[in-house]
Amino acid sequence: MKRIRTLIIDDSPTMRQMIAAVLRPDPAIEIVGYACDPFEALRAIKIYQPDVLTLDIEMPRKSGHEFLKRLMRMRPMPIVMVSVHTNVGAQATKDVMALGAADWLSSLGPTAAVSKNLNDLPAKVKDAVRMHSRASLAAKDRFTWNGKLVAIGASAGGVEGLMKIVARFPADCPPTLIVQHIPATFVRGLALRMNSVSAARVAEAIGGTVLEQGFVYVAPAGQHLEVVVGPAGQQCRVSTGEPVNGFMPSIDVLFRSLARNVGTRAVGAILSGLGRDGVQGLLEMRKAGARTFGQDSASSVPYAMPKAAFEIGAVERQIPCERMATEILDHCNAAPGRLAHA
Repeated sequence: MKRIRTLIIDDSPTMRQMIAAVLRPDPAIEIVGYACDPFEALRAIKIYQPDVLTLDIEMPRKSGHEFLKRLMRMRPMPIVMVSVHTNVGAQATKDVMALGAADWLSSLGPTAAVSKNLNDLPAKVKDAVRMHSRASLAAKDRFTWNGKLVAIGASAGGVEGLMKIVARFPADCPPTLIVQHIPATFVRGLALRMNSVSAARVAEAIGGTVLEQGFVYVAPAGQHLEVVVGPAGQQCRVSTGEPVNGFMPSIDVLFRSLARNVGTRAVGAILSGLGRDGVQGLLEMRKAGARTFGQDSASSVPYAMPKAAFEIGAVERQIPCERMATEILDHCNAAPGRLAHA
């Protein structure tokens, strides 16, 4: 079996040794090289052709943040951030996930605590490669679209969930619309990153685009996204205006458009986030006959948004993020149940 070729990038010799110590015993992982800054890393990537990188944020000559941004433009690949700055809820964590990191791990704290955190690194490395290699394409031949549309809303902490979902979508997935609360400068990068891990085609939504199977449409920065019915069928509408629930794009705006214009032919999902955007819209979708799901508490960081939706009856079922794609596809499949073990 081919081993996962891993390049470790960190300016600290101690951290390089600690990372290597947890990765080396795993028979599925091969450490092919080390780099102490982004310039060395670029040379090492050309020489060793790694499958995955581990990357620190603070390094000499160029930050890991800037290196990540550049690498994702030049050569998108699985990257697991290992840094004192990547912690639950930290802005640095949101930034690197939006820029293209597959996952993150904290190296903050005393040596014993860091060593314990690093025990999760082999699994994160393997998951990152698995997601990037689109292993879920095995589901492709067992999916027959039944005509339903999908709408997904996410806020803080939702990027990781979105990546897991679209990575499991087949090339002929149902037309899917996404609103993610994220700084405007990161929207295009998020769409590119999702496109790099999905068999479906992911791009920012353009007004007037007719919804097609095999496409995922991401709400553009600073514009609401809706589904409307035009002469050629169901299509995207993007518009500026007032923020709703403090957001533009707003999840509620998207969900309410499906409740009005799609009804029973829709599936809605609300992922991790703070606040209540999307909560009332998902309830309207459910009342209109759509299937509605919410990310469960165990896999949500934070859980506030899906919790609020569940408490008012907007969520039909709560589902772990890892199973959300399968659940969505099953309800958009002409033969339900065929994807249960995909």
